[in-house]
Amino acid sequence: MPDTANLLAFALIALGMVLTPGPNMVYLISRSICQGRTAGLISLGGVALGFVFYMMCAALGITALLMAVPYAYDALRIGGALYLLYLAWQAVKPGGRSPFEVRDLPVDSPKKLFLMGFLTNLLNPKIAVMYLSLLPQFIKPEHGDVLTQSLMLGFTQIVISVSVNAMIAMAAGSLALFLGQRPTWLVLQRWLMGTVLAGLAVRMLADSKR
Repeated sequence: MPDTANLLAFALIALGMVLTPGPNMVYLISRSICQGRTAGLISLGGVALGFVFYMMCAALGITALLMAVPYAYDALRIGGALYLLYLAWQAVKPGGRSPFEVRDLPVDSPKKLFLMGFLTNLLNPKIAVMYLSLLPQFIKPEHGDVLTQSLMLGFTQIVISVSVNAMIAMAAGSLALFLGQRPTWLVLQRWLMGTVLAGLAVRMLADSKR
């Protein structure tokens, strides 16, 4: 079992990650705006299944990888940090877009909404970074079984991400209207996102090997 401080620190990082727009948030917001809240929540169901898939694969894979390859942790940490820096640049570069800018999408069936939510999450590199680069930093072999700690941390991330994304999907239309009438807020939201991502990247790069 992870200790309370470790679990809380991971929960805060998971919250920061879910609040920084990526493919999941863009898809859920777009669906909620174009097709309604129900469509957004159905899509979120697929996203949640993708989280469970990632969690199970990562929990089993991390256990084997970190025990078999001495420098695997550092490779994952550095690779993840570089990707976060790339996401930060994408957020603040000239011409970057906020996920709350309305996009036109065709109306899809509930089955397709769920499947697209699942595939969007499955192909989301930000979630791969979360599970392969961030999660291992909070696993301490001296605190017990590595697999149990991985699952506990994974469930924490899933609960936080699904809860936050559900609230965003429900409020997407109102937020899009508010931000669309205030271009300055759109720019501020992008810079806030970029700052959080860059901060996470620096934290990962500065973290010493366990």
